[in-house]
Amino acid sequence: MKIFRGLRHPGIAPGCALTIGNFDGVHRGHQAMLALLNNEAAHRGVPSSVMTFEPHPRDYFATVLNKPDLAPPRVSTFRDKLAELARCGVGQCIVMPFNQALASQPPQAFIDDVLVRGLSARYVLVGDDFRFGAKRAGDYAMLDAAGMAQGFEVARMQSYEVHGLRVSSTEVRAALAEGRMQDAARLLGRPYSISGRVVHGRKLGRALAETAAGKGDGFRTLNLRFSRRAHAWKPAASGIFVVEVHGLTPEPLAGVANLGVRPSLDPSDVNGGRVLLETHVLDWPAHLGPEGAYGKIIRVDLLHKLHDELRYHSLAALTEGIARDCADARAWLAGRTARI
Repeated sequence: MKIFRGLRHPGIAPGCALTIGNFDGVHRGHQAMLALLNNEAAHRGVPSSVMTFEPHPRDYFATVLNKPDLAPPRVSTFRDKLAELARCGVGQCIVMPFNQALASQPPQAFIDDVLVRGLSARYVLVGDDFRFGAKRAGDYAMLDAAGMAQGFEVARMQSYEVHGLRVSSTEVRAALAEGRMQDAARLLGRPYSISGRVVHGRKLGRALAETAAGKGDGFRTLNLRFSRRAHAWKPAASGIFVVEVHGLTPEPLAGVANLGVRPSLDPSDVNGGRVLLETHVLDWPAHLGPEGAYGKIIRVDLLHKLHDELRYHSLAALTEGIARDCADARAWLAGRTARI
């Protein structure tokens, strides 16, 4: 999949089949829409294209209005969203910077400047709740009428349901916030996962190893840290999870992970209060060595939530808490194997 930031790139293929949206999570409803888009693109002999926005429009307005609560928790990181779009067979993705110019653009100007002159779109597929332009004034009826007048086809896809439930990013966020990981997986069509490059952390695992003397190698972790930018990723899920790690060995590695801000630690540490996914592999492969994961890109599947983040007031208490989480993770994994 080719990725372009904005419209001013000579490599963007004109005459595309296009869909527009935030695509947070690329859930099963998005996947059905993208399958239809790819089919329509193939019939027309043009590339399938997705237009998405970064930051999320609600992130932008939260910053402008100084109301951080308006920013929605995200299902996926920007990296993961692009990876899922590519996996769905999208030919090109146009990432539009959501800023004052785009936020204030009238709907007809968006059609003229972006869809017609910018992309020469031949086919535009939208969801049943699609709105666009300043103050969300544009709707499907307006887009359809413009397509008839300006020479592009417009289609609308109705909601996608699973067991009578409308699949949406809102429903996925709710499932993740409530720790309903199996429900989230059903809506996503896959386990909820986060990927990134393993970075060096505070080396707390080494201190815990000393605290846990006689109890093995302590609790070394794989750390994925996220941006300090104003529009930093705010995950829909948080807490302690049973996980599987992909990307280090041919088979996934079982582990337990903390997704959040680590409330037991000083906010002035290397993490700086940012969201961190910190994963302890239950049985670390000896051939990887203690430094074998740094710099590598991994994917962590969050399979089951054990509990919310807890505040521990000493390294000894933290060590005991992690040991309990590891035991609970092993028990859950054993139960899953038995159920299979």
